[in-house]
Amino acid sequence: MKYAKKDAKAYARSHMKGIWAAALMPFKPDLSMDEEGFRSNVAHWTGELGIDGLFIAGKQGEFFSMSLDERKRSFELAVAACEGRGATIMSCSDQNMDVVIELARHAQKIGADYIVVHAPVLHFFKAQEETIFNYYKTIASKVDIGIALWSHPDSGYLLSPELCNRLADIENVVAIKYSVPRPMYQELTRLAGDRILVSTASEEEWFDNIVELGWQLYLCSSPPYLLQSATDRRMRTYTDLAFAGRIEEARAVRDSLNPVRAALHRTRPLEKPQAHQKYWQELLGQAGGAVRPPLLPLTDEERAATGRAFEACGLKVTPRQAVG
Repeated sequence: MKYAKKDAKAYARSHMKGIWAAALMPFKPDLSMDEEGFRSNVAHWTGELGIDGLFIAGKQGEFFSMSLDERKRSFELAVAACEGRGATIMSCSDQNMDVVIELARHAQKIGADYIVVHAPVLHFFKAQEETIFNYYKTIASKVDIGIALWSHPDSGYLLSPELCNRLADIENVVAIKYSVPRPMYQELTRLAGDRILVSTASEEEWFDNIVELGWQLYLCSSPPYLLQSATDRRMRTYTDLAFAGRIEEARAVRDSLNPVRAALHRTRPLEKPQAHQKYWQELLGQAGGAVRPPLLPLTDEERAATGRAFEACGLKVTPRQAVG
């Protein structure tokens, strides 16, 4: 770690900025981790695309299909590949508290910048707030590394802005990935924006959140490496323009990506987000690879429809990159 626990919030405020992406993990045909493909992706993302940080082994990365050793290995690969180029935040989410803490301590030991922990699924609870407060307080007491909260409907409930405001007082809670309706994250920004970095995974809302809420962090999903190529870095461009206060220029660049967004959304089968995104990566020349069971692969028809949409969406890709 590059900071002491007591300095976690200040360090994050100074360093946790810009565009962060949630990494998909490429798997080989035999379903083993494609380590070389992952390293190549990280080099491309943090180098040619200018992505500032990577979210490792989250739901996009199929952590639920990985062993504990594989999750630790993915952390190690990311730290080594990002060294000197980008920051890392490791997803330690798990239903087992001991696993969360073991992964958090491993992330801290190997030099990750931060961790993120999803709010747990609490199947039988009619109310969750005090339990959730105790959950994050316990994790924070076991490690020094900066922690990002993560609230998403997948848990079966959402953390309220008021609860997140209480959690923001924990010494090493530094950020939140808040996948909630906009009024909720607006309220949390008002309540706790001076103590934690508030963000959400929606790229479509990122520009407005820079301009209207003063956000400094996109945390995060796959658009930073699906909407861009080495020769077409429009998300990076509109982000930098917005940060510089050149709002109308930024808005025009943001809006120019609408055909790419529409192509991605229109062709994505409801049950196959990882498989679809991995194929889109391959069309961009990145390592995509297989998905692990129980996730479903694309059919030939779905691949063909995605390829046609990709060709027509206006994303500039050099011939040497295109492999699809």
